[in-house]
Amino acid sequence: MKKTEFNQEDIDAFAPAEKIGLISCINPEGQVHMALITSIMASSPTQVTLGQFCTGLSKWYIQENNKTAFLIMTLDKQFWRGKARWTHKRFDGPEYERYNEMPMFRYNSYFGINTVHYLDLVETSHKEPLPMGRIVPSALMTILAKGAAKTGKQERILKPFAENLLNKLDSLKFMSYVGADGFPVIIPIIQCQAADSRRLAFSTLAFRDELSTVPAGTPVAVFCASMSMQSVLMRGTFNGIQRHRLMELGTVDIDWVYNSMPPNHEQIYPETRLESVVNF
Repeated sequence: MKKTEFNQEDIDAFAPAEKIGLISCINPEGQVHMALITSIMASSPTQVTLGQFCTGLSKWYIQENNKTAFLIMTLDKQFWRGKARWTHKRFDGPEYERYNEMPMFRYNSYFGINTVHYLDLVETSHKEPLPMGRIVPSALMTILAKGAAKTGKQERILKPFAENLLNKLDSLKFMSYVGADGFPVIIPIIQCQAADSRRLAFSTLAFRDELSTVPAGTPVAVFCASMSMQSVLMRGTFNGIQRHRLMELGTVDIDWVYNSMPPNHEQIYPETRLESVVNF
């Protein structure tokens, strides 16, 4: 059941900088983009704020298409999901001061918060516990069955670093796609693994009801992050749910990879040509 306002418990839970915060937005080509933004907070029962300290693609995209989805997960594995519309940004004000008084940004030698983005809340879920009783066996089932989901193609898409990051059991993974109302939708797929460098696979034991509503052929984005803040973003096509070694797996064929870690956000695949700098 959804609600249209945060309560005080929600606002207090979002306040610490030590949490997972995800924003899913839509680029000018209509494709989903996801970013890790731990500075996401609720400044009021109906407003979400994002503190910007480096400029990635998501900060531009939310200003072009204001429909966004968010996921917030606290250290005790409670999480919220919702939708919000970007409205404006400021370079000063009470929220700006609040961000820069936080130890993470106040005492950082390299950057502080330079811009605050404001979004109007559309809807939010109630607090939910991450269903570890399903995620853990789902991850084990994925490990057992993913070999049968390999593409069989030798040309690599994921670099070994990204493939290893995906295959860590403590990495966090999330899938997003554009819903019927034009807002992105975020589904946790913590159990996701790399079947090979070209395909992702995940058991549907966890979050099956949501995954089964995503039609085969849907363009999706998958974001993976470790607790040490290493991350990678991938886009591709969701193939639906099929049986592999008698287990139900969802799979995603990857066609685009992006380094989402600061300070150098850049496209990894398809590889972009390096050009010489001639004007300084």
